[in-house]
Amino acid sequence: MNKILALLLVMLCIPFTAHSEETDELKCLVEAIYHEARSEPFIGQLAVANVIIERVNLEHFPDTICKVVHSAKKWKGKIIRHKCAFSYYCDGKREWATVNKKAFNSAYDAASLAMKGVVVLSTLGATHYHASYVQPSWSMTMVRLQQIQTHIFYTDADQPFTPGTILHENIYK
Repeated sequence: MNKILALLLVMLCIPFTAHSEETDELKCLVEAIYHEARSEPFIGQLAVANVIIERVNLEHFPDTICKVVHSAKKWKGKIIRHKCAFSYYCDGKREWATVNKKAFNSAYDAASLAMKGVVVLSTLGATHYHASYVQPSWSMTMVRLQQIQTHIFYTDADQPFTPGTILHENIYK
């Protein structure tokens, strides 16, 4: 009887855990879009989300959205300022001091669509992006795909993307 109760308890907890992890991933994606691209048009926000999800799907990046978004170099257990995958995460500023509700809702919508598989065709396969007013050294070794407002999107020259892996109905032009 105790084994049956224990098994039932485990079975009941599995869907909750999966849902909780999915919710956490959505929160991390919304956080990144909001802080990296809230002033961008919706298509630019979606493209930023696509970059994060593309990284999750590649072997040489962390395997969850939260790990990708929060990846940073550390020294003695502390994040090194300006040494993160996404600049907002370690720029020294308080992230949620004030929130623009309209921008937050837009980030949430972009994250939700991206998690359902919707992609921006012109940035398909992008693994990196940066603001147009900076030129990081890594950009010289990447293939430039598209600029959307102030963000320029790139893919890795060594790992060209194969568009056949994306379903046509999920492409946002």
